[in-house]
Amino acid sequence: MGIIISKASKHEFLKNEQGFALFGVFLSILMMTALGIAAVTMTGLENRMAGFANSTDAAAAAAESCIGSGTNVILQTLQERQVPAAYVGASRVVPSNAENAGVPPTLTQEIMGQADNSPDFPVGSGASPDIKMTAGPFTVEGDIDRLYIKQRSGGSLQFASGYEGTAQGTSGGGAEVYYQIDCTATLTATGATSRIRAVYACVSAAGESCQRKI
Repeated sequence: MGIIISKASKHEFLKNEQGFALFGVFLSILMMTALGIAAVTMTGLENRMAGFANSTDAAAAAAESCIGSGTNVILQTLQERQVPAAYVGASRVVPSNAENAGVPPTLTQEIMGQADNSPDFPVGSGASPDIKMTAGPFTVEGDIDRLYIKQRSGGSLQFASGYEGTAQGTSGGGAEVYYQIDCTATLTATGATSRIRAVYACVSAAGESCQRKI
């Protein structure tokens, strides 16, 4: 037997808003859930971006510390005419194979001018770093290359015995020797790297000094 719905009952059923209220509540919950997920996602993204920026800054600082160490090695080598023994060793700034390698050039020869623009490099396959150190979670490796020598205005050149191409100004403005220091900091946990290169002009007359050019 079929159910007969009167026109009045049918009209009352269509005016019933209980179902619409339930749909509205469901839609509101769905929208709030979506907004919550979006907020959590944005917060996580911002945290990752902040962490990445901090890691980048820390890597740059680690590489910059290598630049400072390289400058100090150059200055001390110019003063003593060789890389100081206190700097050389497995756990020291200059790796043993950089200064005591059986195959030249040694770091002393590079700094003093017997091997300008040496093709060695600090990282990668076949690398032979001149500087190796740790800075927090970073492993830092660097290379020192003597680029060229430039006579300063009013200076004369006198070549130091035993080091062909190594010039010291004996009067006037002396000479500037240009060096490039190339350092790469590697985050040990992830392998992420930061590389900094700097060029210094060093004067070896009346006291050694180096000034950063680039």
